[in-house]
Amino acid sequence: MAEQHGQGDWVSGVREGYAEVGDQRLHYVEAGDGPLVVSLHGFPEFWYGWRRQIQPLAAAGFHVVAPDTRGYNLSSRPKEVAAYDGDKLAADIRDLIHERGAETAMLVGHDWGGTIAWTMAMHHPEVVERLAILNAAHPRKLSQGLHHPGQLRKSWYFFFFDLPELPETVVHANHWHFFRHFLSDARPAFTKEETDRYIEAWSQKGAATGMINYYRSSVRTSPKRAEAALRPVEAPTLVIWGERDHYLGPELAEPDHDDVPNLDRVERLPNASHWVHHDEAERVTQLLTEFFAPELPAKN
Repeated sequence: MAEQHGQGDWVSGVREGYAEVGDQRLHYVEAGDGPLVVSLHGFPEFWYGWRRQIQPLAAAGFHVVAPDTRGYNLSSRPKEVAAYDGDKLAADIRDLIHERGAETAMLVGHDWGGTIAWTMAMHHPEVVERLAILNAAHPRKLSQGLHHPGQLRKSWYFFFFDLPELPETVVHANHWHFFRHFLSDARPAFTKEETDRYIEAWSQKGAATGMINYYRSSVRTSPKRAEAALRPVEAPTLVIWGERDHYLGPELAEPDHDDVPNLDRVERLPNASHWVHHDEAERVTQLLTEFFAPELPAKN
């Protein structure tokens, strides 16, 4: 893939680069120095979803890295559904932590980025110091939720995306109306400039298929295999949950104690949508800064 630059000036003071991780290349932006915080975006976002948190976290003393996960924007965009297996997505981030010169990191993940972060904490606990989850149900809670009609109605697109070819046609139509609609409940609404940047990311060759393949891979994973992959999360964990989420019910926010024995708390923000880090940017940044603060070096 030809190296492309040009998004680093979308947020002031960030550095832009590419990391070779296994057979993939991950595009990222970063800022600051100190303990590593890796910020994992969800669907249908990309690194830019963290634009309101990157600089404040860097100013608080952290080295913040916000990658495009595989399939998105300027990162590698493999075509095969099998390339989006959860273990592969997690291994990318484990290797990114090491490529950025750290042994461990704090993870913050939203939506699909939260799912990757849960997987990281279960399968690569040795690299996860602390875990912050934004509107991403623990895999057991999501599986349970999908057995209830109410959550099934909210999650209908999981199964629509499993169809061959049709989803790609639909999402491209009417100037990306389908993806733009996903973001439409954010408050304040995304500006035209912000929306144009999302459209640029979605328009990268193969990116729409890459994004949709997360769902194809997920729904094709047998329940038995998914259950067998669950492990207790030992890292201290904070869950931040926008209560006006149209895609995930509020009952999915709190993980079972046996699955997350070191849960710090579930912080519910009643006026925030699924896009909680956008709607309540300052509050989310404050919560993350306070939760990650114990990893900062002690000041003399």
